[in-house]
Amino acid sequence: MLSAIFALGTFSYSFLLIYAKQFGFAVTFVPVLYLIFTAAASIFSLPFGRLSDKIGRKKVLMLAFVLWGLVCLSFILWHSYFSIILAFILYGAHKAAFDTVQKTFVAELAPPQYKASTLGGFQMVVGLCALPASVIAGMLWEKVSLSMPFYFSLAVTIISSSMLLVVREK
Repeated sequence: MLSAIFALGTFSYSFLLIYAKQFGFAVTFVPVLYLIFTAAASIFSLPFGRLSDKIGRKKVLMLAFVLWGLVCLSFILWHSYFSIILAFILYGAHKAAFDTVQKTFVAELAPPQYKASTLGGFQMVVGLCALPASVIAGMLWEKVSLSMPFYFSLAVTIISSSMLLVVREK
């Protein structure tokens, strides 16, 4: 449930790229922003995996929520080249902390005999929430403002973070 709610508020990275273009980044630089995100995710993946082994999955997931919140805030509050590049680095760090640690956490919470089914169901639910997330973000973008998807995502992140607080680790 927690992952489904968060997935509804985390739209496609394409919105970040389009947003950056709206604030003056040349079309030719947009792939560089994607490269920055990908490089950050690659660099931070192993350290966050090790950190989750050391301090626990729940704490690293909470850190991932904080990182995503910072991404949203940076797109809401600041519109400079530097802040947008920093947001893509933070987004990469969020992805590194969130994606694999979340799947590991789900696998650890699942009963051993249902581990594969649990992971399959989890991926299905998160995947099914991905389409409406981008549709919601697109509607908010067009009907309200460019920053409204980030406000919505920030609110969903706060709800998801609150839900994570009551999840018990094994």
